[in-house]
Amino acid sequence: MDTTTETPVGGVIVTPSRGRWLRRRVPGALAWAAVTPFAAWAVWRMAGLERGSFPAQIMTATPYAAAGSLLPLLLSLLSRRRAVTAVAIATSAALGLGVLPRAFGDSSSAPGRPFTVLTVNLFFGHGDAAAVVDLVRRHRPDVLNTQELTPEAVAELDAAGLKALMPFRVLEDEWSAAGSGIFSPHPLTRLDGLFQVIGHNMPAARLSLPGGPTLEIVDVHTLPPLGRQVTQWTEGLRALPPGPAAGPFRILAGDFNASLDHAEMRKLVARGYRDAGDATGGGLTPTWPANRRLPPLITIDHVLADRRVGIRTYRVYDVPGTDHRAVLAELSLPAPR
Repeated sequence: MDTTTETPVGGVIVTPSRGRWLRRRVPGALAWAAVTPFAAWAVWRMAGLERGSFPAQIMTATPYAAAGSLLPLLLSLLSRRRAVTAVAIATSAALGLGVLPRAFGDSSSAPGRPFTVLTVNLFFGHGDAAAVVDLVRRHRPDVLNTQELTPEAVAELDAAGLKALMPFRVLEDEWSAAGSGIFSPHPLTRLDGLFQVIGHNMPAARLSLPGGPTLEIVDVHTLPPLGRQVTQWTEGLRALPPGPAAGPFRILAGDFNASLDHAEMRKLVARGYRDAGDATGGGLTPTWPANRRLPPLITIDHVLADRRVGIRTYRVYDVPGTDHRAVLAELSLPAPR
């Protein structure tokens, strides 16, 4: 209850009780207005209803929607309306369950031979070659996947020392965003016909480790879901090869132009893969857009390994000159039975 105190000049000071604000009610209409957009978002996300370019683009903001849904939840609680409160709780729970597992990951990782993958989109070849080569020197990846690789970028990377570090390569470089290339210190063999390429160049290669297993590497770069390209974006993700249950290990790495909040990306993972970021608790680390006034906002660069492969670590690095961050994943290849 409120308390009053007389002052020496005859006035009265009224001090409201601490819990008074909790007794105030938020209008039900306001609570419904706040909850409804988030509830619709949760339905779209859970049912995979992001049809068309704009819904596909905005779906990448689902982690922010999950955090934002807590405000409508608070308003619904203050409204003391059971129906809107129930919808708000269900909305926050649905969005949270879709997002939060990426922040915790799965600590299980089968023992085996380490295999490190580095992937980076070079933004029309403008990514700093020295920074990329420095990452290669420091982390000694077994394979480097590059997107938006131009002939000039290949020359700059080699001049910075990549030729000596990774002499084997399968390149489809171009003077456009379509260029891509796979580099490795281990022998590579071009792998044609593994899948139908829809989008930018997506070379595939077979890699044989000395005294070890064989892997199939795909350098992924689907088109972005912009305008009419959304159809090709969908078809490009669907065309990527599934994770095999036997034979050579398979790894997809690159710029998927999709997050795990896209139904098509989740379907791809369900076809026999694990996402390295999701598996290690780094799945909410944004990778794009980098080197801008605003920090990176969404996660569209991924390393997918087939389910037989263990995932040890996942890290993201800034590379000057490009609008993507580089992704480094350390995997574990089980010994043959």
